[in-house]
Amino acid sequence: MKIALLGYGKMGKSIEKVALDRKHEIVLKIDYNNQHELTTENLQKADAVIEFSTPSSVLTNIQHCFNTGVPIVIGTTGWYEHIPELKVQCEAGNNTLMYASNYSVGVNIFFKVNEVLAKIMNNYPYYDVQVEEIHHTQKLDSPSGTAITIAEGIIDNIDTKKEWANILIADTPAEDNLRADQLLIESHRIESVPGTHTVIYDSEIDTIEFKHTAHNRNGFALGAVLAAEWLKDKKGFYTVADMFNFSI
Repeated sequence: MKIALLGYGKMGKSIEKVALDRKHEIVLKIDYNNQHELTTENLQKADAVIEFSTPSSVLTNIQHCFNTGVPIVIGTTGWYEHIPELKVQCEAGNNTLMYASNYSVGVNIFFKVNEVLAKIMNNYPYYDVQVEEIHHTQKLDSPSGTAITIAEGIIDNIDTKKEWANILIADTPAEDNLRADQLLIESHRIESVPGTHTVIYDSEIDTIEFKHTAHNRNGFALGAVLAAEWLKDKKGFYTVADMFNFSI
């Protein structure tokens, strides 16, 4: 495949390496230094676009791809309030889009097991639950998209939790202002951490922790390239769950 990369930071460079290892060709690399090269002519050279830019750039990049008709795989988070309108636009224009809070195979297994665990824990309401996420200090959004997906998997399956609430840890205790029906997402920013997510079920008796730790960006990069491969010859609006169709 011929792949265009919109966003060429650390994540973009990891995707490039994985794509080349899988015998694909990178035909376009866009970052803040060469935005003028993001043209219809250049995008048309690609069979698929992989987009890991910023929340302020992602909507413009999506429109470029829709106008060009090239499938787009989106890894940027922080724009999900626009999903309903973009889904309508994508399907009306016979375009192709996949988005995910996280493309890692391991994380998507974690998402599925998280839902199953929440269904089990719903029978034991004396456990309270919270989510903790740790990312590098360059992470622009809080909470992470991955943490939101985890939280939604819990809320959908535990009757006592109705919505999530986030706190970026400072000096104030996180729990002080929470309602009982709110699920805490506790966010930490630590230098050079690719991503760690923990679901904690706590009671007076014991604590259960379910955790995923990314050692590097390679899992995210591989999943994004797999998504571009999976989208070949498809039309429509997809989430990564359509590709990782786990059944239990």
